Amino acid sequence: QVQLVESGGGLVQAGGSLRLSCAASGSIFSINGMGWYRQAPGAQRELVATIISGGSTNYADSVKGRFTIPISRDNAKNTVYLQMNSLKPADTAVYYCNAVVERFRGGPKYDYWGQGTQVTVSS
Repeated sequence: QVQLVESGGGLVQAGGSLRLSCAASGSIFSINGMGWYRQAPGAQRELVATIISGGSTNYADSVKGRFTIPISRDNAKNTVYLQMNSLKPADTAVYYCNAVVERFRGGPKYDYWGQGTQVTVSS
């Protein structure tokens, strides 16, 4: 199996910063991409940011210029971060880590999700 463990959520004032981390472990041959999604109360889960093997990143328009997936050697260790700056109350949500995992060479790719971490931004 594959496990994703997130950390770093919490309560912060508007304008503040938080850094989320997500570590993938288990039966992993390769990870094709990792990313962050969020779900606010009463809303659908939405993409926040993704990074694919090779380092290309993609961001939702609502977070461009404020959120970043730092490129680091930890990416090679199946760990991804989300640096969130200039946080707004609208960023309040449960943030979920996602990984697209190939468990063995030539095998199918599956989506795995973390348990979620709460981010609350007060005004």
